[in-house]
Amino acid sequence: MDELRLLPSVHAVLQQNEWDRGEKGIPVSVIKKWVQEEIDALRLSLINDSYKKERGRDQFLEAVSTSVRKKLEINGAYALSKVVNATGVVLHTNLGRARLSAKATAHVLEAASSYTNLEYSLEQGTRGSRHDIIEKQICDITGCEAAMVVNNNAAAVYMVLSALAKQKEVIVSRGELVEIGGSFRISSIMEESGAYLKEVGTTNRTHLHDYTATINEGTAMLMKVHTSNFKITGFTKAVSSQELLTLKEQNPELIVYEDLGSGSLFPFTRYGIGDEPEIQRSVAAGLDLVSFSGDKLIGGPQAGIIAGKSKWINQLKKHQLARVLRVDKLTLAALEATLLSYHQEDAAREIPVIRDIVRRKEEIRDQAERIKEKLSPMYECHITEGHSMVGGGTMPEVSLPTYIIEATHPDFGAAELSRKLREQPVPVIVTVKHDRCHIDPRTVDEADEAALLSAFLSL
Repeated sequence: MDELRLLPSVHAVLQQNEWDRGEKGIPVSVIKKWVQEEIDALRLSLINDSYKKERGRDQFLEAVSTSVRKKLEINGAYALSKVVNATGVVLHTNLGRARLSAKATAHVLEAASSYTNLEYSLEQGTRGSRHDIIEKQICDITGCEAAMVVNNNAAAVYMVLSALAKQKEVIVSRGELVEIGGSFRISSIMEESGAYLKEVGTTNRTHLHDYTATINEGTAMLMKVHTSNFKITGFTKAVSSQELLTLKEQNPELIVYEDLGSGSLFPFTRYGIGDEPEIQRSVAAGLDLVSFSGDKLIGGPQAGIIAGKSKWINQLKKHQLARVLRVDKLTLAALEATLLSYHQEDAAREIPVIRDIVRRKEEIRDQAERIKEKLSPMYECHITEGHSMVGGGTMPEVSLPTYIIEATHPDFGAAELSRKLREQPVPVIVTVKHDRCHIDPRTVDEADEAALLSAFLSL
């Protein structure tokens, strides 16, 4: 086919567009690959006679260049990119969950760009332990005797079970055999750890005598799992962790362990938001061990935090899994700065997760009015009352009152508009309902607002 001879070379496309030295931080090798892919696609469409546009050397060159330019507009040098979360879901798992505070971000930057005392004792001038970097901070905040950090809370659960209950029985209520995102099940992780699951009670009702009747010489642990992503209501009965502690009087070597899941160091209940148990109270009750996430309600980096009695934490630190599951200096820096804010309630409210959850409805309404005014008249906007979600499998029963901007464009349907917003240099993620794009300002801060307006108005 003669037309195939008119297809441009990779060099011709690069030279015509001055891409032979890279663009927007994207290496020229990547751009070359994109150019070759577009030429191959054009060749295939010509062979299949599916190319319906005007044909010729100049037209083919422009067609390839246009397709690659579009990729350059959508893609940066990095696959992981900043997005604006306009969905109102505070802990949006698909969008990276918690945003770090300014203090945490600054501390990460300092640690990343410098040598640190990660495993060096400045006092002794000898090798130190990375556990020491964060342990005192966790103990001060929660009131525990000792603590350590692993790379997420699933790892924390696995480590506790494997290190302290392998080939032994762990008693759990049937109503607490939870599954969280990614098909992570307590029963499955227990099987992988080598611990033997002993279920007691029923789905909706478990009594203290169910545990008492099941304890035997092979029992190592009583485990309580906070059902953070669902609620069972109605004819129910659950055994509290404090009640489980009474069983240690006859069985002093039993470990009473509670997986708090999301975990909370902030008094949300004082703000009338949910009934999430505070970590400090579980520690104060005398539990041997508790574990919780760092990147959910704590508002820090992805991490699993294990806190409790020194006797058990010291065993965990010496276990081989401690090295397998350990975190790096950047995680420790982010977590240390985040926890430091919890010494004062006002400082804790500067953590983005806390700030977004407790935002006043009136403040959100003012922001919604401001955004609406700037989007008009290009967009038809209506402000309605709505509800935001905490997200991340946390506080499923909580609906946070908010104001929603419902935006429509005269030339684009909602689905197309949503796609075009995702293709902007800073992608904007909205919710589409009833052929309208919904913007919830709860999760849009000042910097995000500027990027959101730029994305909408550029269309």
